[in-house]
Amino acid sequence: MGKRVVVDKELCIGCGTCAGLCPDIFELDEAEGKSQVIQPEGGDENCINEAIESCPVSAISWQE
Repeated sequence: MGKRVVVDKELCIGCGTCAGLCPDIFELDEAEGKSQVIQPEGGDENCINEAIESCPVSAISWQE
């Protein structure tokens, strides 16, 4: 199995930057007020890497 993108719910502050950048990969969970990955297999890696770099609390990462 390859790498997949994950959001650390402990770190996430629900700013929505990742969902704004990559709506196919991330969405804000309305109940929790935090981001969640809706396509863990990934997708556009450039977009995901941009979201990782743009996350103000570094809550997004690749996991092997």
